[in-house]
Amino acid sequence: MLTPKEIEVLALVALGYLDKQIANKLGLSYSTVRGHIDKAVLKLNARNRTHAVIIYKFMNKDWLEEFFNYETHSLKAENNLLVNYGRQTDEI
Repeated sequence: MLTPKEIEVLALVALGYLDKQIANKLGLSYSTVRGHIDKAVLKLNARNRTHAVIIYKFMNKDWLEEFFNYETHSLKAENNLLVNYGRQTDEI
């Protein structure tokens, strides 16, 4: 349903990144990032980006599990995030 790039962008949204930060991290323009987010929202019939993250998580139970810290009950942004999506990155 979602493209790998839309999933990658949505993961960064879920981890709290701003659109400009996502653009810098992925080497994309701000408008391209917005386009990926907007397409994900539309494809998931969501009301907004947060709703899209929730819907996608319900549809894919294991999504983002590697970033959830069960001791603190929080998501942690790790520098291996994009490695898990087939790409190496600098520290987040």
